[in-house]
Amino acid sequence: MSGVMERTLAILERLAADVGGVPVAVLADELGMPRSAAHRLLAELADNGYVRQSRRRGDYVLTTKLVSLGLNYLKHSGVVDLCQPVLDRLAESSGELVRLGVVDVDHLTWVALSQGARSGLRYDPDMGIDAQLSCTASGFAWLSTLDEDDAIALVARQGIGKPDRFGPNAPTSMSAVVKAVRQAGRQGFAIASESYARGLSAVSAPIVRTGTSAGGVGAVGVIAISGPSARLTDKKMRGLVPALLAAAADIAAASQASPLFDRAYASSSHEPAALDSA
Repeated sequence: MSGVMERTLAILERLAADVGGVPVAVLADELGMPRSAAHRLLAELADNGYVRQSRRRGDYVLTTKLVSLGLNYLKHSGVVDLCQPVLDRLAESSGELVRLGVVDVDHLTWVALSQGARSGLRYDPDMGIDAQLSCTASGFAWLSTLDEDDAIALVARQGIGKPDRFGPNAPTSMSAVVKAVRQAGRQGFAIASESYARGLSAVSAPIVRTGTSAGGVGAVGVIAISGPSARLTDKKMRGLVPALLAAAADIAAASQASPLFDRAYASSSHEPAALDSA
């Protein structure tokens, strides 16, 4: 690994995956950089308030500065103010977790949620992470709005999730992913059961701006209902589809007022060559 920026970002991403902290030696070895370089970059990040050393062992941990930056960005984008009431209504009526994902060129990132389950089994995922396109209902929903060649390119770039890392029903080949994406395109929504994680099911719909159509410009985001498979059965998920599609339409209409969705719309309009160079 070479380049100061590349190394710095790699350190931040690695620390984000371990809230307990990581020793400088482990960071350097895992990221393939000299320990002296890792120590120097960590010192600079600490000086700027992005990392600190834990008092107990001296391991490096992230501060909340990056979180604050992200939350501040979302605040000014207007996406939470515009979409949260829609998410809350759907979560209340479904009794399950509802999430909103926004497209950013070649990935889909979770930016808002509402938890409908008040007791019993709950699904509480991390926010701010990218959806795995090859084995999630949300990935299938978004990809179904793209040209098939572009969809395949996106999956190939991210990689196909294997059942030993994700769920037992995760597709293991590109042809299986394409089959799921085509099914989502025919239905206008996607269902996935135990493909992202064992015991987890989800149903998702693309958010397509008014005046565009699936298969053309592409979606600016997705909305998904997720929950334990024992409760979120195929029958229940299909029964939730009308409310899910209505929520997607509401967010699509509201998205006209959000700069974040404007950027997603612009990125979804890229030609394949521009996408490949991103």
